[in-house]
Amino acid sequence: MIEIDSLTMHYGALKALDGLSLSIRPGELFAFLGPNGAGKTTAIKLLTGLMRPDAGSVRLCGIDVQADPLRARALLGYVPDVAVFYEKLSAPEFMQFIAELFGMEAKHAANRTRELFTQFALHEHCWQRIENLSHGTRQRLAIASALLHEPQVFVIDEPMVGLDPVHARVVKEELRRQSRAGAAVLMSTHLLNIAEEVADRIGILHRGRLLFVGTLDELRATRSSSGLSLEQIFLEMVS
Repeated sequence: MIEIDSLTMHYGALKALDGLSLSIRPGELFAFLGPNGAGKTTAIKLLTGLMRPDAGSVRLCGIDVQADPLRARALLGYVPDVAVFYEKLSAPEFMQFIAELFGMEAKHAANRTRELFTQFALHEHCWQRIENLSHGTRQRLAIASALLHEPQVFVIDEPMVGLDPVHARVVKEELRRQSRAGAAVLMSTHLLNIAEEVADRIGILHRGRLLFVGTLDELRATRSSSGLSLEQIFLEMVS
Protein backbone atom coordinates (compact mmCIF):
# COMPACT_ATOMS: atom_id res chain seq x y z
CA MET A 1 0.00 0.00 0.00
CA ILE A 2 1.02 3.59 -0.68
CA GLU A 3 -0.11 6.12 1.94
CA ILE A 4 0.57 9.80 1.18
CA ASP A 5 -0.37 12.19 3.97
CA SER A 6 -0.44 15.99 3.61
CA LEU A 7 2.65 16.21 1.39
CA THR A 8 3.81 19.78 0.88
CA MET A 9 6.81 20.88 -1.19
CA HIS A 10 8.14 24.29 -2.21
CA TYR A 11 10.70 25.32 -4.80
CA GLY A 12 11.45 28.81 -3.57
CA ALA A 13 8.18 30.74 -3.73
CA LEU A 14 6.50 28.06 -5.86
CA LYS A 15 4.34 25.59 -3.95
CA ALA A 16 4.74 22.42 -6.06
CA LEU A 17 2.58 20.29 -3.75
CA ASP A 18 -0.07 21.65 -1.43
CA GLY A 19 -1.11 19.12 1.22
CA LEU A 20 -1.40 16.08 -1.06
CA SER A 21 -3.10 13.09 0.59
CA LEU A 22 -3.78 9.81 -1.20
CA SER A 23 -3.97 6.06 -0.56
CA ILE A 24 -3.32 3.39 -3.18
CA ARG A 25 -4.35 -0.08 -2.17
CA PRO A 26 -2.58 -3.40 -2.79
CA GLY A 27 -3.89 -4.82 -6.06
CA GLU A 28 -4.76 -1.39 -7.47
CA LEU A 29 -3.45 0.27 -10.64
CA PHE A 30 -3.63 4.02 -10.08
CA ALA A 31 -2.91 6.71 -12.71
CA PHE A 32 -1.66 10.20 -11.84
CA LEU A 33 -2.79 12.73 -14.44
CA GLY A 34 -2.03 16.42 -14.74
CA PRO A 35 -0.55 19.06 -17.05
CA ASN A 36 3.14 19.96 -17.00
CA GLY A 37 4.02 21.57 -13.68
CA ALA A 38 1.08 19.98 -11.84
CA GLY A 39 3.36 18.33 -9.26
CA LYS A 40 3.28 14.71 -10.47
CA THR A 41 7.03 14.20 -10.73
CA THR A 42 7.60 16.01 -7.43
CA ALA A 43 5.11 13.67 -5.74
CA ILE A 44 6.88 10.64 -7.20
CA LYS A 45 10.32 11.86 -6.09
CA LEU A 46 9.00 12.34 -2.56
CA LEU A 47 7.27 8.96 -2.62
CA THR A 48 10.46 7.20 -3.71
CA GLY A 49 12.63 9.00 -1.17
CA LEU A 50 14.63 10.98 -3.73
CA MET A 51 13.61 14.23 -2.04
CA ARG A 52 12.50 15.22 1.45
CA PRO A 53 9.16 17.05 1.78
CA ASP A 54 8.69 20.35 3.57
CA ALA A 55 5.77 18.72 5.40
CA GLY A 56 3.80 15.48 5.35
CA SER A 57 4.81 11.84 5.03
CA VAL A 58 4.78 8.78 2.77
CA ARG A 59 4.43 5.17 3.91
CA LEU A 60 5.02 2.12 1.74
CA CYS A 61 3.37 -0.97 3.23
CA GLY A 62 3.36 0.80 6.58
CA ILE A 63 7.04 1.86 6.46
CA ASP A 64 7.84 5.58 6.58
CA VAL A 65 10.02 6.49 3.60
CA GLN A 66 11.92 9.20 5.47
CA ALA A 67 12.27 7.42 8.81
CA ASP A 68 13.33 4.03 7.40
CA PRO A 69 14.41 4.58 3.78
CA LEU A 70 16.29 1.31 3.24
CA ARG A 71 13.39 -0.88 4.32
CA ALA A 72 10.96 1.21 2.29
CA ARG A 73 13.07 1.12 -0.87
CA ALA A 74 13.47 -2.66 -0.59
CA LEU A 75 9.71 -2.88 -1.24
CA LEU A 76 9.79 -0.48 -4.18
CA GLY A 77 10.31 -0.81 -7.92
CA TYR A 78 10.75 2.57 -9.61
CA VAL A 79 11.09 3.59 -13.26
CA PRO A 80 11.73 7.35 -13.78
CA ASP A 81 10.70 9.20 -16.92
CA VAL A 82 14.36 9.17 -18.02
CA ALA A 83 16.10 6.03 -16.80
CA VAL A 84 19.76 6.20 -15.77
CA PHE A 85 22.15 3.30 -16.41
CA TYR A 86 25.80 2.42 -16.17
CA GLU A 87 26.25 2.82 -19.91
CA LYS A 88 29.30 0.55 -20.32
CA LEU A 89 27.53 -2.50 -18.87
CA SER A 90 25.57 -5.01 -20.92
CA ALA A 91 21.93 -5.64 -20.04
CA PRO A 92 22.68 -8.89 -18.08
CA GLU A 93 25.51 -7.15 -16.20
CA PHE A 94 23.16 -4.34 -15.25
CA MET A 95 20.55 -6.84 -14.02
CA GLN A 96 23.22 -8.57 -11.93
CA PHE A 97 24.19 -5.22 -10.45
CA ILE A 98 20.55 -4.52 -9.50
CA ALA A 99 20.19 -8.02 -8.00
CA GLU A 100 23.23 -7.45 -5.80
CA LEU A 101 21.86 -4.09 -4.64
CA PHE A 102 18.73 -5.85 -3.40
CA GLY A 103 20.64 -8.80 -1.93
CA MET A 104 19.00 -11.36 -4.21
CA GLU A 105 20.27 -14.95 -4.29
CA ALA A 106 22.26 -15.40 -7.51
CA LYS A 107 20.31 -18.36 -8.93
CA HIS A 108 16.94 -16.73 -8.30
CA ALA A 109 18.17 -13.47 -9.84
CA ALA A 110 19.40 -15.33 -12.95
CA ASN A 111 16.04 -17.11 -13.33
CA ARG A 112 14.13 -13.83 -12.92
CA THR A 113 16.41 -12.14 -15.47
CA ARG A 114 15.70 -14.86 -18.04
CA GLU A 115 11.95 -14.55 -17.44
CA LEU A 116 11.99 -10.77 -17.76
CA PHE A 117 14.26 -10.78 -20.82
CA THR A 118 11.82 -13.14 -22.51
CA GLN A 119 8.82 -11.08 -21.49
CA PHE A 120 10.32 -7.78 -22.67
CA ALA A 121 12.11 -9.17 -25.74
CA LEU A 122 15.58 -8.29 -24.46
CA HIS A 123 17.51 -11.49 -25.27
CA GLU A 124 18.68 -10.29 -28.68
CA HIS A 125 20.28 -7.25 -27.04
CA CYS A 126 22.04 -9.15 -24.28
CA TRP A 127 25.62 -8.56 -25.27
CA GLN A 128 25.42 -4.98 -26.45
CA ARG A 129 26.53 -2.23 -24.15
CA ILE A 130 23.61 -0.23 -22.83
CA GLU A 131 25.02 2.90 -24.47
CA ASN A 132 24.28 1.29 -27.86
CA LEU A 133 20.65 0.38 -27.17
CA SER A 134 17.70 2.25 -28.65
CA HIS A 135 15.53 4.45 -26.45
CA GLY A 136 12.69 1.92 -26.48
CA THR A 137 15.00 -0.97 -25.59
CA ARG A 138 16.46 1.04 -22.71
CA GLN A 139 12.93 1.71 -21.45
CA ARG A 140 12.12 -2.01 -21.50
CA LEU A 141 15.36 -2.75 -19.65
CA ALA A 142 14.54 -0.10 -17.05
CA ILE A 143 11.15 -1.72 -16.42
CA ALA A 144 12.64 -5.22 -16.26
CA SER A 145 15.30 -4.12 -13.77
CA ALA A 146 12.69 -2.43 -11.55
CA LEU A 147 10.65 -5.65 -11.46
CA LEU A 148 13.60 -7.95 -10.83
CA HIS A 149 13.22 -8.12 -7.03
CA GLU A 150 9.41 -8.56 -7.24
CA PRO A 151 8.45 -5.31 -5.47
CA GLN A 152 5.24 -4.87 -3.52
CA VAL A 153 5.00 -1.25 -4.72
CA PHE A 154 5.70 -0.35 -8.36
CA VAL A 155 5.98 3.27 -9.49
CA ILE A 156 6.52 4.26 -13.11
CA ASP A 157 6.72 7.77 -14.59
CA GLU A 158 5.60 7.97 -18.26
CA PRO A 159 5.66 4.19 -18.92
CA MET A 160 5.21 4.32 -22.71
CA VAL A 161 8.14 6.62 -23.51
CA GLY A 162 9.84 5.38 -26.70
CA LEU A 163 7.82 2.17 -26.98
CA ASP A 164 6.33 0.91 -30.22
CA PRO A 165 2.72 -0.42 -30.15
CA VAL A 166 3.84 -4.05 -29.65
CA HIS A 167 5.98 -3.33 -26.61
CA ALA A 168 3.51 -0.75 -25.26
CA ARG A 169 0.96 -3.57 -25.15
CA VAL A 170 3.43 -5.77 -23.25
CA VAL A 171 3.98 -3.03 -20.67
CA LYS A 172 0.25 -2.40 -20.24
CA GLU A 173 -0.31 -6.11 -19.68
CA GLU A 174 2.53 -6.21 -17.16
CA LEU A 175 1.11 -3.27 -15.20
CA ARG A 176 -2.19 -5.11 -14.99
CA ARG A 177 -0.44 -8.34 -14.02
CA GLN A 178 1.46 -6.62 -11.22
CA SER A 179 -1.73 -5.18 -9.75
CA ARG A 180 -3.58 -8.50 -10.09
CA ALA A 181 -0.70 -10.16 -8.21
CA GLY A 182 -1.29 -7.75 -5.31
CA ALA A 183 1.19 -4.93 -5.90
CA ALA A 184 0.20 -1.31 -5.48
CA VAL A 185 0.94 0.22 -8.88
CA LEU A 186 1.24 3.97 -9.49
CA MET A 187 1.85 5.34 -12.97
CA SER A 188 2.13 8.96 -14.02
CA THR A 189 1.30 9.70 -17.63
CA HIS A 190 0.30 12.40 -20.09
CA LEU A 191 -1.37 9.76 -22.28
CA LEU A 192 -4.99 9.96 -21.20
CA ASN A 193 -6.01 7.01 -23.38
CA ILE A 194 -3.55 4.77 -21.51
CA ALA A 195 -5.01 5.79 -18.16
CA GLU A 196 -8.52 5.29 -19.50
CA GLU A 197 -7.62 1.81 -20.72
CA VAL A 198 -5.74 0.32 -17.77
CA ALA A 199 -6.27 2.29 -14.54
CA ASP A 200 -8.60 1.17 -11.75
CA ARG A 201 -8.67 4.74 -10.40
CA ILE A 202 -7.25 8.05 -11.52
CA GLY A 203 -6.11 11.17 -9.71
CA ILE A 204 -6.08 14.55 -11.45
CA LEU A 205 -3.40 16.86 -10.05
CA HIS A 206 -3.28 20.57 -10.91
CA ARG A 207 -1.08 23.27 -9.37
CA GLY A 208 -0.08 20.95 -6.55
CA ARG A 209 -3.62 20.06 -5.52
CA LEU A 210 -5.62 16.90 -6.15
CA LEU A 211 -8.77 17.93 -8.01
CA PHE A 212 -10.29 14.46 -8.24
CA VAL A 213 -9.67 10.86 -7.13
CA GLY A 214 -11.85 7.98 -8.24
CA THR A 215 -12.92 5.78 -11.12
CA LEU A 216 -13.66 7.09 -14.58
CA ASP A 217 -17.37 6.42 -14.03
CA GLU A 218 -17.24 8.47 -10.82
CA LEU A 219 -15.47 11.26 -12.69
CA ARG A 220 -18.10 11.28 -15.43
CA ALA A 221 -20.81 11.43 -12.76
CA THR A 222 -19.42 14.81 -11.66
CA ARG A 223 -20.12 16.30 -15.09
CA SER A 224 -23.48 17.60 -16.29
CA SER A 225 -22.94 16.07 -19.76
CA SER A 226 -22.81 12.27 -19.91
CA GLY A 227 -20.63 10.32 -22.31
CA LEU A 228 -17.67 12.70 -22.23
CA SER A 229 -14.24 11.22 -22.84
CA LEU A 230 -11.53 11.43 -20.20
CA GLU A 231 -9.72 13.92 -22.44
CA GLN A 232 -12.74 16.24 -22.59
CA ILE A 233 -13.28 16.13 -18.82
CA PHE A 234 -9.57 16.56 -18.09
CA LEU A 235 -9.31 19.65 -20.30
CA GLU A 236 -12.38 21.17 -18.66
CA MET A 237 -10.86 20.68 -15.20
CA VAL A 238 -7.36 22.05 -15.84
CA SER A 239 -8.08 24.85 -18.30
